[in-house]
Amino acid sequence: MKAPPNGAEAVGLGDPSRVIRAATVLLDRSGVVTGWSPEAVRLLGYQAQEVLGRSVDAMSAEGGEEGLSPRCTSRSVRAVTLRHHSGRLVRVAVECHSLPDTVAGPTTVLMLTDAERLAEWQMQQAMLHGMATQSPVALTIYGPDLRVAWANQAAQRELPGPFTQYLGRSEDELHPGSKALSAQHPSSVTQIMRGVLDTGQTVVGLHHRGRSPADPGREHVWSLSYYRLQDAEGRPLGVCEEAADVTDLHRAQRRLVLLNEASAMIGSTLGLERTVQELAGVLVPQVADFIAVDLIGDALAGSELPADAAAGAGDLCRVAHRSVREDLPEAVVAPGHEVGYPRGSPQWQCLSSGAPVLNAVLDPASPWLLDDPVRRARLNKLGIHSHMVVPLRARGVTMGVATLMRWRDPLAFASEDLLLVEELAGRAAVCIDNARRFHREHTSALTLQRSLLPQKLPAHAAVEAAYRYLPADTEAGVGGDWFDVLPLACGRVGLVVGDVIGHGIRAAATMGRLRTAVHTLADLDLPPEELLSHLDDLVNRLAEEAEEAHPTGVEGVVGATCLYGVYDPVIRRATFARAGHPPPALAHLKKPVEFVDIPAGPPLGIGGLPFESAEVDIPQDSVLAFYTDGLLTASDADTDTGLERLSFALAHPDRPLEDICRTVERALLPDRPRDDVAFLVARPRPLPAENVATWALDLQAESAHRARALTGERLAHWQLHELAFSAELIVSELVTNAIRHAQGPVRLRLIRTDNRIVCSVSDGSNTSPHMRRAGAVEEGGRGLFLVAQFALRWGTRYTHDGKIIWAELPVPGP
Repeated sequence: MKAPPNGAEAVGLGDPSRVIRAATVLLDRSGVVTGWSPEAVRLLGYQAQEVLGRSVDAMSAEGGEEGLSPRCTSRSVRAVTLRHHSGRLVRVAVECHSLPDTVAGPTTVLMLTDAERLAEWQMQQAMLHGMATQSPVALTIYGPDLRVAWANQAAQRELPGPFTQYLGRSEDELHPGSKALSAQHPSSVTQIMRGVLDTGQTVVGLHHRGRSPADPGREHVWSLSYYRLQDAEGRPLGVCEEAADVTDLHRAQRRLVLLNEASAMIGSTLGLERTVQELAGVLVPQVADFIAVDLIGDALAGSELPADAAAGAGDLCRVAHRSVREDLPEAVVAPGHEVGYPRGSPQWQCLSSGAPVLNAVLDPASPWLLDDPVRRARLNKLGIHSHMVVPLRARGVTMGVATLMRWRDPLAFASEDLLLVEELAGRAAVCIDNARRFHREHTSALTLQRSLLPQKLPAHAAVEAAYRYLPADTEAGVGGDWFDVLPLACGRVGLVVGDVIGHGIRAAATMGRLRTAVHTLADLDLPPEELLSHLDDLVNRLAEEAEEAHPTGVEGVVGATCLYGVYDPVIRRATFARAGHPPPALAHLKKPVEFVDIPAGPPLGIGGLPFESAEVDIPQDSVLAFYTDGLLTASDADTDTGLERLSFALAHPDRPLEDICRTVERALLPDRPRDDVAFLVARPRPLPAENVATWALDLQAESAHRARALTGERLAHWQLHELAFSAELIVSELVTNAIRHAQGPVRLRLIRTDNRIVCSVSDGSNTSPHMRRAGAVEEGGRGLFLVAQFALRWGTRYTHDGKIIWAELPVPGP
């Protein structure tokens, strides 16, 4: 039979009749039924004797629809509606064939089938035809021996040359070296197919990486699915492989993963160099074979950057670089050194325009390379073929450039690579700018810290001291804890430690104000409890000022604690008062460590409650320890455990103070304390008895002469003859002032320290002396004026039973 015209075979019944059993009806030239097959009985319900000899139109549905009367001159297919024997309507597809030369005369053959079943079959056929010729999914059928038996056109395009040469090969032979990206499946595709053939279990969405015979120079990723083919009785016929090239999708997913990883990796600290190294670690080897990151010098210094970034092209410094090889063959400049790029180079262009420069294919004859023979020789030696320069730009300012190169990866940089690197460079640039700004703020914070805390404890004859200061805000370097050793009158020394609640710059600023106030109040020679009362008033005023300026309380002073003590080396006693602060520890040479019992006053800023002091004898060779509560709780321990550890660390106080500090650090401090920690260890030194002389004086005028004589004799004993005149004058005026304006008892005391002679006169009056300018004709009124002229410094200290007026003279050097 002659082949049907194009398109007819797809819908004809010649082929489907072998799949869908068609009904056959024979008609004569007038449309009378002359033949009726058993399939026609099943399709329309009429028995042969009911329709033979009758017109076929009798079965047509009412409504004037075209019936089955033959009107075909050639093979054709049409759909009609017939009435079933039961009365229901049946939609059938009719294929008409004319047979002009038969024994019975011209005959028409009608082949009928259910229209819905025919449409379904046609759809399946069209689908199979499309999968074989038009589908982008590569289909390959492997026989029971798991060797290639058939492939559609998409699969054949992956295999160059005649397809017949690949018949009988295994998948592993078609794509040698391919590997599964998931560890859940065997790396060999043949093993996977063997499992599918044996078990019938389908494998879906297996990602494999390898190289295609049609594109051996580029690595591809395929999504593979496998299912078993079997006959109607379930016998396996082979395995069908569906393969979709998902290389671009896989790379897009890798870029997303890389972006997510970069979000966690880049900017993990506020260290500028660390941030640059993190950027390099993300891009190599995932994107490039080599990266170099160069920053403008002002960016490294934390300074403001010029608006014209090209002006800084000559001031670039290599901060970090990274390569797929440990020996860094691409590097021309080492980190920390200046980088020189010639004018017109991609780096110069990038800084000038703020836009990236992509040389997907690097031309070794580029003019900028001709001006840079060192880099040109390195590029040629390694075979670097692709080059990209991306600016590090944030907040409208370009801080540097990142240069990426490929030489091991055969693929050139593409536009999607540039987009990825720009995104990562943009994120890194923000972190670098934050680090740059932090560096500037950090420098300011450290300057503030140096101005707020003692950089070196003053040398004092009465005490030897050592300390540690560890702010919880290690990034800023400052906190709210402080300590001090304050030289006081008459050879005494003040010891103070305090803690402002909170961390960082705000707490440090408050601490600085309180520390300054302590210095001022200590100079007034106030008793410890009075000093804390004045400090409490100051904290209340600061809180009120802050509340008025910031009603939300964000900038307010939350509170503070303080411990203040005065040690007198003459009487070997110390007086302490505390405001909500832990008591000092006293380490004895032959007894356990003692935590001094001092009345616990309220924290500073509470107001309304008095502070009390306590006097403590300080044995020789003992050590005092002052600390903030952060020391006791630094190691996640409770206060009692912290006190036990501190007692252990302070044992054996005859050790050097620095050794004691190191022991305290090891026993109580982790690497990063959660709270500010400050502690001060001091070894009080009593003055030798021969360095102190005390005399009681009568309340009469002759006592001034006696005081001068006693002073001269004592200075001669100390071999300080050159101070005799000044000291005798000062003592005479002080004693005379006490006799005239105060009341007894009057005592004269001379104290010799390492570099001072202290002359003090005590009396029983609380009257405050003051210096005035005497008139030209007045005989008196010049005593304190003379004392101020000859003394290094002088002042008044009040006691429980009167006052002490003192003056200091410097001891001349050897």
